[in-house]
Amino acid sequence: MAIQHRSLIEALSKVEDPELHRDIVSLGFVKDLRADGDAVFLTLELTTPACPLKGVIKHRAEEALLGVEGVRKAEVRLTSAVQSSPNAPAGMPGVKNIIAVASGKGGVGKTTVSVNLALALSRLGASVGLMDGDIYGPNIPTMLGVSRIEAVENERIVPARKYGIQIMSMGFLIPRHEAVIWRGPMLHEAVRKFLKDVIWGNLDYLLIDLPPGTGDVQLSLSQTVPVGGALFVTTPQEVSLQDVRRGISMFRKTEVPILGIVENMSYFICGHCGQSAEIFGRGGGKRTADELGLPFLGEIPLDPIVREGGDLGEPVVSANPDSEIARRFLHIAGRIDREFRGNCRGCGRMQTEKIL
Repeated sequence: MAIQHRSLIEALSKVEDPELHRDIVSLGFVKDLRADGDAVFLTLELTTPACPLKGVIKHRAEEALLGVEGVRKAEVRLTSAVQSSPNAPAGMPGVKNIIAVASGKGGVGKTTVSVNLALALSRLGASVGLMDGDIYGPNIPTMLGVSRIEAVENERIVPARKYGIQIMSMGFLIPRHEAVIWRGPMLHEAVRKFLKDVIWGNLDYLLIDLPPGTGDVQLSLSQTVPVGGALFVTTPQEVSLQDVRRGISMFRKTEVPILGIVENMSYFICGHCGQSAEIFGRGGGKRTADELGLPFLGEIPLDPIVREGGDLGEPVVSANPDSEIARRFLHIAGRIDREFRGNCRGCGRMQTEKIL
């Protein structure tokens, strides 16, 4: 007796989302369902590659299918279709969401965080581009170990590719030790070209690593394309947090949503004695996030493997994916992925929580 499609749908309609308590059929998860003899094959399409409940949903769907008469094997495949945000940039076909990574002060590890978050989002299944908006100090090529763009096609740039992400930087266009001495109008044109004249293709996320402060590049970005959200990187010390507050104020004035705050260099654990040293203080990022009513996305400790990876062009998320530091970046990337759209059907809105 052939397995009836209607029986399979009825079984799946009893599988509820763990948080929303609605069935996966009415939620639109079921995209491809077929029977072949006594085997059933199902594709569940989630709205985010980082959904933390995907394993639970997959297991429940398999159990439901195996409960149908005649089914001896159930194979469930998970996919995701990242949705464009309401602020999807016009004039950049294929780019669904733009995220700016900012800091008020230099030297807080913003570029390191940008690089590793881009790689973490890619590891979670998203298609990712990384644009080096720090025109004066383009360090992303060094941190990713890439030195040139792919090609130029019809006067448009094909971005470099490394570790599964697309990359564009001023560092590809000037000699390594040459300084960029430009005024505002030239910076604005460079930002425009990096956004509009680069063949980014289909991206779930384009991360833009901004220079420190609240200057011409930040203003040019907000004037050129709609930015879906800004993420701020800080150290725990007050002098860094003061500048973060100023940067957040600027983005709020330009109506850019703030995704949250990441505290970098939160503490250092000695490799010899195992003691923790709070070199820049600790907890300032969370206090500031609470003060401003923003999500605190997590802490990244000061660890030599992060610095070594950046200098060698082997970022920690790629070179040491099972390390504690990489796990923290992946955790933060997952929270950003869910919060950015705010519509993961199985996750709900992001809640501020402890990383560990």
